[in-house]
Amino acid sequence: MTDHCFATDLTRRRLLSGTATTVTLSTVGLAGCLGSEIPEPIALDGDQHCDQCGMVISEHPGPAGQTYFEGDLPEGRDGPAWFCSSKCTYNYEFDMEDRGETTQVTYLTDYSAVDYGVEGEGDSLVITAHLAADAFADADGLVLVAGSDVEGAMGTALIPFSDADDAEAFAADYGGEIVSHAEVTRELLAGV
Repeated sequence: MTDHCFATDLTRRRLLSGTATTVTLSTVGLAGCLGSEIPEPIALDGDQHCDQCGMVISEHPGPAGQTYFEGDLPEGRDGPAWFCSSKCTYNYEFDMEDRGETTQVTYLTDYSAVDYGVEGEGDSLVITAHLAADAFADADGLVLVAGSDVEGAMGTALIPFSDADDAEAFAADYGGEIVSHAEVTRELLAGV
């Protein structure tokens, strides 16, 4: 007896391919309806002033950051809050969360994605700044080296990497402890 489940010329591969396409299109469509599109990072190489401390971002070394909030923050700006350092990024974010604001996404300089340098500046070592939009990555996917001998705009920096091996190599050269984005706390920032 012949199985007549597929009265048309529909093969298993075509069925699965069509199902996968339908699921993908449905997911994309649903994401758009729910407003869950995550805004992209922007370049911070203009004359932007840090929303935490007021310093001109492009005039300082080290990792920079930007955070999009679900509300109208910073008030009147169509875009993210921007920061001269990873420390300012986290401090501002913690302050806003204390006020009941919700973070949509935080971007930090990804030192796995750029050709960075560590240079002497006075008695200190500083890591170069990278402010193009493609130098930033979602902080959720980064590991950070905290408490190394390398500084950024606000002194000792949290140096972010998307590749854990890069973070380990950096820590082997310059010291520091490797932490995830989720492990960054006010207490950690105060101790760095």
